[in-house]
Amino acid sequence: MTSTIASLALLVADYDESIAFYVDNLGFSLIDDTPLGDGKRWVRVAPTGGGTALLLARADGPEQAAHIGNQTGGRVFLFLETDNFARDHALFSARGVRFLEEPRHEAYGTVAVFEDLYGNRWDLIEPKRA
Repeated sequence: MTSTIASLALLVADYDESIAFYVDNLGFSLIDDTPLGDGKRWVRVAPTGGGTALLLARADGPEQAAHIGNQTGGRVFLFLETDNFARDHALFSARGVRFLEEPRHEAYGTVAVFEDLYGNRWDLIEPKRA
């Protein structure tokens, strides 16, 4: 049996502003943007190098809206792996991505935490190569 995690749902306030952040600021590709009726859309974005896509799910109601930007209780939620940390850190910074710390070197690689447009925390990481 072969299985993969194809997509992860990410609560957002607005489809279009979320697409703009992930495509324009992080350089992701827009994979799907399909109207579903009643204002709902099937919107998926993914890093250009492949991997798991994000399903941008507009919050439906106050309970879901309360979790936008804090889906993991303030912990780092997603890990964006790069083959060139310095390049991507500089590019993201120039595009207005907010880093919460200076880059640091850990046993597993070079990393810095950043926030998406709603405050979800991400690691930008270049793993150490063997």
